[in-house]
Amino acid sequence: MKKLLALLCSTALSITLCAAAHADETAITIYSRAQPGAVDPSLYRPIPGQQTGYTGLSVPGYAIVRQTREIQLPAAMNSVQFSDVAALLDPTTVQFKSLTSPKNTKVTEQNYQFDLVSQQKLLEKYIDKTITVEKTAGDKTQAVEGTLLSTDGGLTLKNASGGIQSIANYASVSFPDLPGQLITRPTLVWNITTGSPGTHKSEVSYQTQGITWWADYNLIYKEGKEANSGTVDVSSWVSIINQTGAGFKNAKLKLMAGDVQTVASARQIGATRAMMLKEMDAGAAAPAFAEKAFFEYHLYTLDTPVDLPDNSTKQLELIPAVADVPVEKTLVFAGNTHYGYGGGIYIDQGYGSETAKKKVDVFLKLKNKKELGLGVPLPAGRMRVNQRDDDGSLEFIGENTIGHTPRNEEVSIKLGSAFDVVGERKQTDYKLDTARKMADEDITITIRNQKNKPVKVKVVESMYRSAQWQITESSQEPTKDHSSQVSWLLEVPPEKEKTVRYRVHYSW
Repeated sequence: MKKLLALLCSTALSITLCAAAHADETAITIYSRAQPGAVDPSLYRPIPGQQTGYTGLSVPGYAIVRQTREIQLPAAMNSVQFSDVAALLDPTTVQFKSLTSPKNTKVTEQNYQFDLVSQQKLLEKYIDKTITVEKTAGDKTQAVEGTLLSTDGGLTLKNASGGIQSIANYASVSFPDLPGQLITRPTLVWNITTGSPGTHKSEVSYQTQGITWWADYNLIYKEGKEANSGTVDVSSWVSIINQTGAGFKNAKLKLMAGDVQTVASARQIGATRAMMLKEMDAGAAAPAFAEKAFFEYHLYTLDTPVDLPDNSTKQLELIPAVADVPVEKTLVFAGNTHYGYGGGIYIDQGYGSETAKKKVDVFLKLKNKKELGLGVPLPAGRMRVNQRDDDGSLEFIGENTIGHTPRNEEVSIKLGSAFDVVGERKQTDYKLDTARKMADEDITITIRNQKNKPVKVKVVESMYRSAQWQITESSQEPTKDHSSQVSWLLEVPPEKEKTVRYRVHYSW
């Protein structure tokens, strides 16, 4: 590769940047399109010996890259090669600016070259040209020189005497030089005019695919003394995948959180390449993100430059860990909320009537407030909850995803279904009067608590038959959650049950 790069850098009629392998300064802002909790682990932790099936073009996100470099513009008209750029950049987004002489310097033509050198491409370029092939015969190696006629099913050579030789197995191939059409790395080639020849500090920015980030939150739950109470310890990590085809060294990193509208995804430049991720890189130091509102989004800026190698995953702490954040464990029995009023009238007696036992769902609710230990904007991500057993081990008790959550808003995490608390819903009466366009329905809901401690269960009912409804009788006062839902909060003693009965009148 070094020999090939040397050949490239000596190409005639070009003033190249090959000597400046890295940018003087790099800043990168990453935008994520990843669905919270939906990133396949094989994207960042491949199974040994298996292809990931992912390519840079399929990574759900993009980034804006900004780099400054010193370049030489010795003449009024210059041809400049700007290498070490992302293989998946969108050429239509590239912007160049001379910081030394911005008014007198401009790009008159731009080309993006991504036809990267490989053995197969070199062989294709050398059809009808002379190459040297080293083939093996037993434990010996023999050099054969000839004109390459074909690469189909091996190499077919024509020697100096006119004879034809087919070589199926060979150890190596030697080429006289590197064809000018091939390059060793993605390269921007500019024609630049300037009224101030000499050394220029330049600024280049572009958008690239093949990079994304997402947040994961780890919570440790501790039971409280009161029923349905508790606390959680919260830590959060951000994971960054880089499959752009370029590494970014000592880069200033920003993460944009929010739903940023784009007209279309960046252009798919270059061939799709399956990449094995080779590095799981966790930050050794303890850099911190500073958060601020930016337009209608939130921007997280890392206070320390960071390396983002190509084909790597980096994990960084998103927000400092906090302990003992109060939470409420909420048990919810929703026996009929899979039904809902969608327009029209539903008068069939069996519609929405369930007699089988139903699961009682378990939620953890916490308020994202500063006085409770949080109070920071939380990017969308997965919340994974563990609880410590008596022997000190952490046991997984459930996970769910959250959307972008501003400060002072509530976070609700569904963990699963209760084992020892069950609910049962029955339709006990139904009267229909089609002539008067009305119906009355009686419902009985029973919650049984088989635990040795009291529980609070929220019973949720959907008013699903008509937009016009009224609860005419109820064993206890309900709460109207919204236009088609009511709920009751039942406190159920240990090894006891509680029942709520109500009648609803529908009309249309």
